[in-house]
Amino acid sequence: MARKNMVGRRARAGENPVRAGKLALAVAVAISGTTGAGAVKAEEPAATAETRAPVVLPRIDVVAPGLTDVFETPGAVTIVTEDEIRETRPRSTENVLRRVPGMYIKREDDSAIVTNYGVRGIPADQFKTTVLEDGVPVQPGIFVGNQRYYNPRVQRMDGVEVLRGAASLRYGPASSGGVINYLTKTPDDGVAVTGTVGSWNTRELGVEAGGTSPSGDALFGLVVTDASSDGWMDKEWEMTDVMIKAGSAIGDDQFLGVKFSYYENDAAISYRGYFEDAFNAGATFNPAPDDRFETERKAFDINHEWDINPDMRLKTVAYWMETTRDYWRFNVDGTTTNADGHTVWNFTDILEGRNRDFERIGVDSRLFLNHALFGINNKAEFGLRYMEEEMHDTRPRATRAAPRSPIAVDGQGLRRDRLDSADSWAAFAENRFDITEQLSVTAGLRVESYEQKRKDLQEGGPADTFSNTEVVPGLGATYQLNPAVQLYGSVYQAIQPPIVGSVVGGDDTPTDAEKSLNLELGMRGATGRWNYEATAFQMDFSNQVDPGISGIRDPHEGSALIQGLEAAVGTELPAGFRVDGNLTYVPTAEFREDRFPDEGVIEKGNRLPYSPEWTANLSLGYQAGPLQSALMVNYTGAVFGEGQNQREIDPVEHRGGRIPSYYTADLTASYDINPQFSVFGAVKNVTDERYIAGLRQGIYAGPERSFELGARYEF
Repeated sequence: MARKNMVGRRARAGENPVRAGKLALAVAVAISGTTGAGAVKAEEPAATAETRAPVVLPRIDVVAPGLTDVFETPGAVTIVTEDEIRETRPRSTENVLRRVPGMYIKREDDSAIVTNYGVRGIPADQFKTTVLEDGVPVQPGIFVGNQRYYNPRVQRMDGVEVLRGAASLRYGPASSGGVINYLTKTPDDGVAVTGTVGSWNTRELGVEAGGTSPSGDALFGLVVTDASSDGWMDKEWEMTDVMIKAGSAIGDDQFLGVKFSYYENDAAISYRGYFEDAFNAGATFNPAPDDRFETERKAFDINHEWDINPDMRLKTVAYWMETTRDYWRFNVDGTTTNADGHTVWNFTDILEGRNRDFERIGVDSRLFLNHALFGINNKAEFGLRYMEEEMHDTRPRATRAAPRSPIAVDGQGLRRDRLDSADSWAAFAENRFDITEQLSVTAGLRVESYEQKRKDLQEGGPADTFSNTEVVPGLGATYQLNPAVQLYGSVYQAIQPPIVGSVVGGDDTPTDAEKSLNLELGMRGATGRWNYEATAFQMDFSNQVDPGISGIRDPHEGSALIQGLEAAVGTELPAGFRVDGNLTYVPTAEFREDRFPDEGVIEKGNRLPYSPEWTANLSLGYQAGPLQSALMVNYTGAVFGEGQNQREIDPVEHRGGRIPSYYTADLTASYDINPQFSVFGAVKNVTDERYIAGLRQGIYAGPERSFELGARYEF
């Protein structure tokens, strides 16, 4: 009995059983058999004792599971399915996110241990998107430090939800670019082993194991990946990723789930890139071969779900995370030339660590309620979150003779030793009013309150503090024009809290969070073999933190405007073919006033850095019996490396300049030899395109053509 309740629990509390009937019928007919942009699948019939589906572990989804959930969201929604991930044969989550309209990937390393991406024209190095895994924040620091030092590994994912619009407020606080929620696998009963080999001596071994109790009320899952590679440009890396999941029903109406994950990497990556002469000559050497980026992360989540009654459901998750990121970089003393005559960095014997240890604990509880206020159908969600974060930031020094062994150099030991922390509360409420069978209006409000502290452990004395409370409203609506077309729109105030280094210990500190007024208007649906979604958007920043400021220096505020259009479309073709594509056009992404007025560096009207005007992705898939293949083409428009918008790449710093547009093409294929055994392969960057992926302290060259081959066996 308990298992039956657990299987059916998602169809009760938090959904609207009255309205779901007519709208669900129209939606199900319109999108039957489609996937991709705007598509949803009809819910399975109620399980019987003989046909029950496996138990599903509780988690917080940003698009709540159910029949009409995409069509109940007053904003753009993209769901990347397990089949689409498998078709992509991704090396990292970056490859998966390319299937999402509005997404720009600033690719720097083939491993994507450190990732950069922008949403809807937001510069790719500003990290103004909330990133979750099963509803839990995964960035090492939201209030205390840079968010990009950990990128969830794609090997344990079976889906991705990307949510934009006013509904993003429920999962803030960094809501300008919306929400990305990675959904982890729960392995089926049995064991599966996957092995992959590829270019640059890449080797990967993965094991998945799962089991269900005889009663069906409890389950266990394990996903382990161990991989290593010599790396593109000799940027070698080793990575281990472990995830353990377990859960059990508690009576007929409650379920408890736990997840533990462990991740570590050791990678030869750096801020240093090529000089132009080396890049133009086709160089493939590592410009900083002795620099190391080392990460270790441990995390534990515990989820509880309680179906209080058919119209009320409570979901709570408590989480803990600890991340250590040691970044060891040799100092440079100008430039020199190598044996091939190329300009290279002249490294000294002094090694510095930019080492940061993060810890976070938090609890997030959400109550879902169906009710009949004003005599109409309503769906409400109320939430409360408490979170504590801490970052210990140190800069030890060492020598080449004793690498990564901190010692005093030139009379200095630790060049920095400080502790940043933040306590935050958030409360939100949202209600969807079903005004008519076609029209629904959703109103939401989020209150974010936080206190940030910095204590200098070298100088002593009291900690510097900064406190702030933001009230963030949002309003959205959907209108079902006909079974094949739904209109939607929203307006909301988005915020990006400043991290500790931006608000304490400096002379130029803001008094509140960065704010933007976000608007969007779109349509989605399906007809026949076609499914589609198109959205126009605008983000009006009143006090944008300057691009390139990492959050550990004082910000310089000013207004900025982003306007654009994103669209996605998919269709089934005869003979087993399918086409899916997305396009993003951002004609306006500009500074609305001069920045650094004393120096006149950034002028009003300049384009935001790392914000391309055009990006596009096209996938041609083919399936015939056991054979499945896909050709995927990506186009990325030109971008500026800095807000100064200089055309030529800076010959000294190499931070600024115009990066030309480029395209890449990937080809993947898989073949099921039998139900247990399959083989697969991929060619990435088929045309061997030579392109600049980014600029920092030099030119980052995009990965050359590469190959991989693998096999999977399920016991």
